[in-house]
Amino acid sequence: MSGPNSDYDPVEVTPLKAEEVEAMREAALAAIAAAADLDQLKEVRLAHAGDRSPLALANREIGALPPQARKEAGQRVGQARGAVNQALAARTEVLEAEHEERMLVEETVDVTLPVDRLPRGSRHPITTGSELIADVFVAMGWEVAEGPVVEAEWLNFDALNLGADHPARTMQDTFWTEPADHHVVLRTHTSPVQARTMLTRTPPIYVVCPGRVFRTDEYDATHSPMFHQVEGLVVDEGITMAHLKGSLDHFATAMFGEGIDTRFRPSYFPFTEPSAEVDLRCFVCRGVAGEVETCRTCRGEGWIEWGGCGVVNPRVLTACGIDPERYTGFAFGMGIDRTLMFRHGITDLRDIFEGDVRFAAAFGTEI
Repeated sequence: MSGPNSDYDPVEVTPLKAEEVEAMREAALAAIAAAADLDQLKEVRLAHAGDRSPLALANREIGALPPQARKEAGQRVGQARGAVNQALAARTEVLEAEHEERMLVEETVDVTLPVDRLPRGSRHPITTGSELIADVFVAMGWEVAEGPVVEAEWLNFDALNLGADHPARTMQDTFWTEPADHHVVLRTHTSPVQARTMLTRTPPIYVVCPGRVFRTDEYDATHSPMFHQVEGLVVDEGITMAHLKGSLDHFATAMFGEGIDTRFRPSYFPFTEPSAEVDLRCFVCRGVAGEVETCRTCRGEGWIEWGGCGVVNPRVLTACGIDPERYTGFAFGMGIDRTLMFRHGITDLRDIFEGDVRFAAAFGTEI
């Protein structure tokens, strides 16, 4: 029975020969020295110090040697690999320093130059939309009237023929301030501005009143406890429903383009008599046969509900000190938010109010 081969010479294994290990080491050191940047050095590291590098493969051969032959071979390969790793660390330090110096030169910023780093601002679409609506009526010779959002109960309800038992006066629709015996509310519509105007001016009166209003509605895609309305009021001699219809047709054309008109449907409002709901001809299908049936905007109706209007109730004129025998008038009210949703295809009312600058930025500085 033969014993272990104690005469085995590891130098007979080619990858472990001294001259071969030395050649591997010198090749690695030369490649490291030649690396011009960190990317090239990364490639050199993989080629000469990675798991598939010549020295790594030679190191695997040591395990196959007899125990008495492993020490010398292990020292020879280990010293070579240590030298390569030291060279890599030193070259990395040099190249990183060169990279930082190059960055300081190439990426130098002249802080004295004028810059435009701040994003361009944008106005909120409610603001620009309200101004656009006001401009439409100012161009017709009307005036813009404003009033407080915290309003007296009498101006918000009584002066507008909403009696003490009207359901809109309850907590279901109205925000009341405390103490309750002060009879102050957050206005539920912009109509109090009309009452204030009639109390302080003598006809003829032609005013448009945009502003915020408040109702105890749920906050969802189509409702909000705070929203915006625009109301128009005309009081003059000989005013009829025909004047109202012409004014609203012009308003609709200015907001939605040529060919958009309105229609009236009989309705009831305490402050107008007769009263009507205003429908807007669908600005997508235009009510054209063959298209209206599949229109998702008007849902096959050809018309879209827009607001309310009517002839000013004589009781309102009397309450505000205007002779109803001499003067007549008309009034209308539309939601500014709803108008913008129609005009710009906004599907969720909450997008208007939640303050995301990306939403307002889409509108720029003007509508």
